[in-house]
Amino acid sequence: MGLTRARIAIDAMGGDHAPAEVVAGALMAREKFGVDVVLVGDPQAIEATLKHHHTGSPTPEIVPAEGAIEMHEEALGALKRKPKASINVAMNLVKEKKADAVVSAGHSGAAMAAALLRVGRIRGIDRPAIGAVLPTMLPSSPVLILDVGANVDCRPKFLEQFAVMGTIYSRYVLGIENPQVGLLNIGEEPTKGNDQAVRTHQMLQENSLISFAGNAEGRDVLTGKFDVVVCDGFVGNVLLKFAEGVGEVVLQLLREELSSGLQAKLGAALLMPSLKRFKQRVDHVEHGGALLLGVAGICIISHGSSKAPTICNAIRMARDAVNNDVIDRIDRQYQKHQERVANSPESETVS
Repeated sequence: MGLTRARIAIDAMGGDHAPAEVVAGALMAREKFGVDVVLVGDPQAIEATLKHHHTGSPTPEIVPAEGAIEMHEEALGALKRKPKASINVAMNLVKEKKADAVVSAGHSGAAMAAALLRVGRIRGIDRPAIGAVLPTMLPSSPVLILDVGANVDCRPKFLEQFAVMGTIYSRYVLGIENPQVGLLNIGEEPTKGNDQAVRTHQMLQENSLISFAGNAEGRDVLTGKFDVVVCDGFVGNVLLKFAEGVGEVVLQLLREELSSGLQAKLGAALLMPSLKRFKQRVDHVEHGGALLLGVAGICIISHGSSKAPTICNAIRMARDAVNNDVIDRIDRQYQKHQERVANSPESETVS
């Protein structure tokens, strides 16, 4: 595990700044993280971009594709109309075992649909979830939040599946030995929230694959008390965008205050190493993107506005998921859970 060089398919045409920033990020990651990158998209556009980069390494492989799924298009219909779109071609590379993972800053709905159509789901997983990693008050304890956008409405068993997948990812990729799982809710008591929340709480308590630490209120998410927080995609997406917005506001306020006078500028110079570390902890660029958990292949969905550093970090996430065998681990662990539930004399399905 981790001994082979990961081969990552890059949707070079996806995102607001494609292909220039996507290609730049892919080249950066190749040098920094020791991965092989396959650039998928319009060969002429990609080659024109590569001419601006003078590297001593061989030119990365280019796999031709025709067009991309635009942000305004309905995902499933567009994928069918454009079978040779870059995200379709990239997912096919994973399906055919010609790549270990896909990274895309394009249409997130199209990336998820393409993954489901071409790669399929992990056995027993009903819905994939997008998992985003955010910093917390504890320096080495990020929190994984899922779902942050794939499923607007969730049944309790979907949230239970998110908790299992999040636990495995947190343990083997983020390096947290015993991840503490929280259910996002409006109060700490087991009876708080709507019917979905109460039923999910019971299911998480009874699941032997996770360490359930109870309900997580909004103020608890970034404290470090929980390593994994599960919620439906509607609430999770609002939470993610709000957290990103707060981070950007804090950074902007610091810039303004530290450039407001000579004394502040002198102080800023002394504080620069600490400020850089602070930026790394709160800036979403540093995290690269979100992993689509539940599909039978590794897919990292990055921000549509991603520039080279974000793409580079998204590729690092993909490499880590490949090297830590995340898909097989989720598959094996979830099958054990399914067998245990099926063989339990008092088992009954809660949905």
